[in-house]
Amino acid sequence: MTIIVILVVSGALVAGAAWGVYGSLSEATEGFIVALAGGALIVSAVLELIEPSIKEVPVGWGLAVVLAGALVFAGLDYLVDEVWSSGAGGGLLAAITLDGVPENLALGVSLIGADPMAVAALSGSILLSNLPEAAGGARRMSQDGTSDGETMWLWGGAAVLLSGAALAGHYLLADVPEEILMYIRCFAGGAVVGSLAIEVFPKAFKQDNYVAGVAAGIGLCVALYLDTLG
Repeated sequence: MTIIVILVVSGALVAGAAWGVYGSLSEATEGFIVALAGGALIVSAVLELIEPSIKEVPVGWGLAVVLAGALVFAGLDYLVDEVWSSGAGGGLLAAITLDGVPENLALGVSLIGADPMAVAALSGSILLSNLPEAAGGARRMSQDGTSDGETMWLWGGAAVLLSGAALAGHYLLADVPEEILMYIRCFAGGAVVGSLAIEVFPKAFKQDNYVAGVAAGIGLCVALYLDTLG
């Protein structure tokens, strides 16, 4: 079940890329889905990653690691934007990996010893964010002259990388002391929060204006409901 959850979530990148290259996706629709996923990720970052962790470790240290996660994401995202242009294939892959690795690592760690239903909100919201991100990115690459085959291979490679991050988080960290896992969850939660502030919500508002606020609220409610089923 764990492997299935991870493959479905990362496979959404390939499905989204195919949607962007071969299908039709309006900017408003993309912005709505991105905002929906962002609202869900807020809940997931807090309820599945940060809150349970700071109950098991000293609060001050836990929150410091949360801030470190946000700081590292912001710093690396800044470097990616400065080094690679947004239209370059290498820069796009770096941005995808940077955004996705903390989320998928957190997904893998969260599944350690847990009923998959307990992390339904986290996995569902990551899946929702992967779909429009891949669709929009693949569409821009096609518009910039990248061949359809190249575009699909690039996003397929990103899916493999992120699946690897999730599987590594689940299997390689299974025997790590619980306290270390708590700090890893805090760091990943902070990185997710950083990605929401820098990448997700600004993009959603730009593409869908004030409706993005409603979409984020819907995503938040859906994630809260899914969390009650765990």
